[in-house]
Amino acid sequence: MKTLIRNIGQLVSGDIRRPLLDGDSLVIRDGTIVGLGRGLDDDADTVIDAHGTTVLPGLIDSHVHPVFGDFTPRQRTVDFIDSMMNGGVTTAISAGEVHLPGRPKDIVGLKALAIVAAKAYANFRPGGVKVHAGAPILELGMVESDFAEMAAAGVTLVGEIGLGSVKTGKDAAPMVRWAKAHGMTVTIHTGGPSIAGSSPIDADVVLEASPDVVGHINGGTTSLAPAEIERLVATDMAVEIVQCGNVKTALHTLRVATAARATHRIIVGNDAPSGTGVIPLGVLRTISLLAAVGGLPPAEAVACATGNTARVYRLGRGTLAEGREADLVICDAPTGGVGRDALSALAAGDLPGISMVLIDGKITVGRSRNTPPAARAAEVVKGHGPAGGGH
Repeated sequence: MKTLIRNIGQLVSGDIRRPLLDGDSLVIRDGTIVGLGRGLDDDADTVIDAHGTTVLPGLIDSHVHPVFGDFTPRQRTVDFIDSMMNGGVTTAISAGEVHLPGRPKDIVGLKALAIVAAKAYANFRPGGVKVHAGAPILELGMVESDFAEMAAAGVTLVGEIGLGSVKTGKDAAPMVRWAKAHGMTVTIHTGGPSIAGSSPIDADVVLEASPDVVGHINGGTTSLAPAEIERLVATDMAVEIVQCGNVKTALHTLRVATAARATHRIIVGNDAPSGTGVIPLGVLRTISLLAAVGGLPPAEAVACATGNTARVYRLGRGTLAEGREADLVICDAPTGGVGRDALSALAAGDLPGISMVLIDGKITVGRSRNTPPAARAAEVVKGHGPAGGGH
């Protein structure tokens, strides 16, 4: 199946090194981007007229706590991941789970839970969203063979270190090495405790553990001190800014990373569902914060929630380029806003209106039920279009 998107006003690449692309057309074949340029006019099965609006990669939420069924520790929610998709999120990455009553903390149980979560979400896409689940919460007593076993069964993540009995850099460091050796990407909790049984994690613990991702560097919800943030930005680790954290230290992280020429290591997450609640537009809101208040060019802010995260987690999406998975968001300035397009709306502090979301080239959302309405909306002019979302 082939899809053509034409009359694109802006192509936002998701690559922070080259955030804008020249072109007005994009071609998808069998879920993969196969063409980008001007005036492309392939004989496509589906043709979408973007009506001069903006196309950007599907957003990647780097910090989600998936659930089984309708249970979460503090918020009961229904289809929250599908609701996030209406905020432009096409990929969600677990930071530790699965949350369910009586979550096992013994080593056999936690491994079994991680494996079944990874396999369950590999078979289940809420609304179409690609959920990378199976992020075990580490406990004392684990050995390298435990990580080898999980990796062989498809587990690619390690959840927030610090939520279980592994609380020190000394205890975490060997486990991090084992996890990395078996191809897993490792996140560590930072800042004050977030749930009963978790522990505060400071920069010394993070530096000794040496994970891949400094989880919610601006707090989930209580942040590290500015001086500790500066120490961690100076490393080569990815630094994660979340919506459910401290706004002041989020902006401090951005300033420090900008000065260090390290914005390519900023990634964006929601950290939800949590005590803060369920925030379907949390990733969009954080992008707007970085652009409107932090002064980061809006196309680079988008890259923090797309290509930067894809690089950390070795995903085949997150940028607009031939050969990449066709996870896309079509959006524009909101009706009544001061922006002339999606990027200027973000720079002004508004959220863009989403008129279409595609995952693997398939339209999964028409008019978003959660964003403000787009001033201009993409339209399917050939083939079958989506049902419009309500407001």
